[in-house]
Amino acid sequence: MPPAAPFDLPRIDREKPLLIVDVDEVLGLFMHGFGAFVAQRGYELRLERFALFQNLYRPGALEHLDLDTGRELFNEFFRHGSEEMLPTPDAVDSLTALSPHASIVILTNAPDHAREPRARWLARHGMDYPLLINSGPKGSMVAALAALTAGPSAFVDDLIPNLDSAAEAAPAVSRFQLVADPRLAPLAPSAPERHPRIDDWPTLRLALAEALGVKVR
Repeated sequence: MPPAAPFDLPRIDREKPLLIVDVDEVLGLFMHGFGAFVAQRGYELRLERFALFQNLYRPGALEHLDLDTGRELFNEFFRHGSEEMLPTPDAVDSLTALSPHASIVILTNAPDHAREPRARWLARHGMDYPLLINSGPKGSMVAALAALTAGPSAFVDDLIPNLDSAAEAAPAVSRFQLVADPRLAPLAPSAPERHPRIDDWPTLRLALAEALGVKVR
């Protein structure tokens, strides 16, 4: 058993398997939404590398924005723009298919002020599952959640550091990488020998069902 977690954990059915799933570039098209948001404020998002702030520019500029301006835009997006983000194709239907058979918890790295807008966004799109806001590596949170169930657990994220963190803290949890935005996917680092990568939800849904020991269509 992992040590007691310094955060509130949701109540889940101990007899069901558990799916832990990220939001940005997994359940929602973050880069698409963030790009639209910064464009409204007179900036450009150019997907040239697997980074965030280094892809932000003033129109026509050759140098990306300074990090402070990038962070300010990021924080403002979660205050005023994140609820306009589009769901990833087939994500909602996939969670709906899995939810009768497995507990689902949303684990997202976001500013704390994003909690209510993010919860509203999830609920509006039919993903009103328990929501946990995290900061930094996700391994401790994944381990604490996995300890709540007697069954198998699986974790989906777009970022290798989060998946590596989960592998270290909770090696029994099955891990999958999904990068939703097709413009970003070719730029994203992957480690398929450690974390299978599946960038579409219909295929991932079947892999998750197998890992969790359940049957879905």
